[in-house]
Amino acid sequence: MKPHKEASQQIDEMVSAEPLVCNEADDRGVQEPFTELQRPQAKNDSSSRGQVVLFISVVFLYWFSSYIYVPILSPYIEHLGASYTYLGIVLGSYGLMQILFRLPLGILSDFMEKRRPFIWLGLAASALSGLMFAASGQLGWALTARAMAGIAASTWVVFTVAFSGFFPKHEVTRAMSMMQFTTVTAQLTSMLVSGYLVERWSWQLPFWLGGIVAVVALVLALFLREKEPDPARVPMTLQDLAPVMRDRTLFRVSFLSILAHCVLFITMFGYTPNQALDLGASKNDLAWLTLSFMLPHAAATLFAGRTLVSRFGERAVLTVGYVGTAVFTFCIPVAPSFGWLCVTQIFNGLAQGLVFPLLLGKSVAHIEPSKRATAMGFYQAVYAIGMFMGPFIAGWISSAWGLAGGFRLAAYTALAAGVLAFWWIRAETKAAVSAASGKPHGKGTVQKNV
Repeated sequence: MKPHKEASQQIDEMVSAEPLVCNEADDRGVQEPFTELQRPQAKNDSSSRGQVVLFISVVFLYWFSSYIYVPILSPYIEHLGASYTYLGIVLGSYGLMQILFRLPLGILSDFMEKRRPFIWLGLAASALSGLMFAASGQLGWALTARAMAGIAASTWVVFTVAFSGFFPKHEVTRAMSMMQFTTVTAQLTSMLVSGYLVERWSWQLPFWLGGIVAVVALVLALFLREKEPDPARVPMTLQDLAPVMRDRTLFRVSFLSILAHCVLFITMFGYTPNQALDLGASKNDLAWLTLSFMLPHAAATLFAGRTLVSRFGERAVLTVGYVGTAVFTFCIPVAPSFGWLCVTQIFNGLAQGLVFPLLLGKSVAHIEPSKRATAMGFYQAVYAIGMFMGPFIAGWISSAWGLAGGFRLAAYTALAAGVLAFWWIRAETKAAVSAASGKPHGKGTVQKNV
């Protein structure tokens, strides 16, 4: 990723409002550009405004097509006759492709000084993923289709680079806010309708719709403009990763993020929908399951950094988030009804929402500005390991001991992460504030690096 001061600063500002995907998924959150942001010459140029509207539309359709089948994916694979072991392989392939392709695609885009071809690649991969799911109905093609979705997700960082180019430097945060809001809106909207489509029509309809929406987005993306490259920009290389990879705090935070993504892709983005159907929920009820998790998760990202961290410190909030995740994940297999399962997801979404934005911010907070973008690239590439290993190992365990075994694995993983967070992340103190600023003890705090 590029050494860019403004883009690095906006990470800290946006961290408390990071969306799920990780993810990401959330698959969830603010993505850092790889290259120097390219700026239009005229701030209020009408064609630039038109490009912003067009780009926002493409982003909405991109995430809509990728997430419309997520709530029903694991039940559908099981419906095709897959064992839990094979289901884990299918779910894990999404993360594996991001491990393999996310960083190389960003570096290649930087080297070529082109954005549109990679945006087209992401949309085409998303379209192929949905259409292969819909047309085949076979387990082998399901694995290929999910892997294709992972390739599509690997191009997301290029989207953020291109979109940031439509804004002047002092409005980078605003640009990322727009992308964040669009991402969360598209993900939540698509996930809420998927269960209804299956209940009302068929398993295949969400996949068909996802593929068609991605094709529409690809057609719209053909009209996006390519920005002129900045001759003063120094492209990122693999050699840039070596210094930041040796940073102890970045390594520890990245490892904690791997564990967090393991839990997320075992539970809500993995096997929790299967548990809901086993409890007698209808496919349409999966919308309530999604809503139970997503709304508290989004709310937690808004106040975790702004309110809780300033009052209790990062170590306390991270530890509570992980331990809370462990407790309510333990409750998933013992929930006696679908209603109680939704209750576990309310608190699970809240607890996980405390973790992801804080890890994102801490991954770069101590890094010097010129290296923050590279550190973010490493962080994003590494946490995809959790997207792969979590559902893969849980699938093998679930085949031997049932779904309860997989959920217990997720719970123990979250508990271990809580212990590591408490051990690794040093507490903030008022004395540190005084030492750092020379001011009397006050409400502000300064985080000590591990």
